[in-house]
Amino acid sequence: MRSQQLSSIRPNLELDSSQSTLAEQFQNQTLRPILKFQNELLVAAFRAYIDKRHGVFFQLSAKDRLGWIQHSVQKDQSLRQMLTGMVLGHFTLEEWATFQINEAEHSRRLIQMLIQRLQSAVESFKNQD
Repeated sequence: MRSQQLSSIRPNLELDSSQSTLAEQFQNQTLRPILKFQNELLVAAFRAYIDKRHGVFFQLSAKDRLGWIQHSVQKDQSLRQMLTGMVLGHFTLEEWATFQINEAEHSRRLIQMLIQRLQSAVESFKNQD
């Protein structure tokens, strides 16, 4: 029942995975739909992270902001765990089992997609001072 409910709320991205590796299939069938579904929350959480750092983000150039996002997600363990938890919490039991089989590869892909998603949302980050 939980699996059906989780699957029913995700956007259907209609991605062709017929020629994809197992890792690519998991990325396209599980990670991408969850990231799309959770986008507003992920962006809001990262915006709160920026605000906690006293707006240093807004003193950076556009290029440096992209690097700051990447560095923050990769190096700040608590941030990374919070963001990945927002995604992993939407896994079905079957998806969790698949994730664990190749955790390093799936985690790498997830982090890269999180970074790209946050970097593409950078325009919406306005200084609220």
